[in-house]
Amino acid sequence: MDFDIKKEGKFKYVEAGEGTPLLLLHGLFGALSNFSSLIKHFNKAYKVVVPLLPILELPFRAATLPNLVAYVEEFIQHKNYQSIIVLGNSLGGHIALLYTLNNLNKVQTLVLTGSSGLFENAFGDTFPKRKNYDFIKQKTEFTFYNPATATKALVDEVFDIVNNREKAMRVVSVAKSAIRHNMADSLPSITVPTLLIWGLHDRITPPFVAEEFQQKLPDAHLFFMEECGHAPMMERPEQFNILLDRFLKRR
Repeated sequence: MDFDIKKEGKFKYVEAGEGTPLLLLHGLFGALSNFSSLIKHFNKAYKVVVPLLPILELPFRAATLPNLVAYVEEFIQHKNYQSIIVLGNSLGGHIALLYTLNNLNKVQTLVLTGSSGLFENAFGDTFPKRKNYDFIKQKTEFTFYNPATATKALVDEVFDIVNNREKAMRVVSVAKSAIRHNMADSLPSITVPTLLIWGLHDRITPPFVAEEFQQKLPDAHLFFMEECGHAPMMERPEQFNILLDRFLKRR
């Protein structure tokens, strides 16, 4: 699926369809392709919007989770969205949580899948063996239940990032910032209806993380997906879309 990337000032984004904005927030190594099925399915009933988060473009000292949240807030203000649905995967979920916490009056529904914010097991704070393609391939495959989901294009993209010193430094900076911003104490204040879609075989944010989110969020509904890892919308797109569609229609 080809994406028409729009540029307005410092913002780059994809926008498809009309209706209530459905804002999709990608993770640390995320890309538009992560959401291709979502965009195609939901642009018939919603205005699907994917801002390209400037993780690799921010000044190094500004490569932090709060600055990414501020970027999303500025983007939503720029687009003048008054009432939105926010969906985040991995780091994108963490950003979605913090945005919602600060803007409860604007978020209709929150959707989290493989979200950080409580616990995650990823690359760590360095990239050992970063010049070893097979090592990066294994770490990328670790994201999924089915290793084949980690296409060569995806592995190549991750390999490029971790072998570019400037990009890698920003990724590590954002990852460390995310670890410092644990959401456990703040979750009870996020009162909007929340859908949790989690891979039962997620090894980065394991199932116990989803269960803790469900316990701490006042209005959370949890669905586990079999034979699925950290990115359910990529590994099980049809099932993911059905679950999300049903939840949004009930709301």
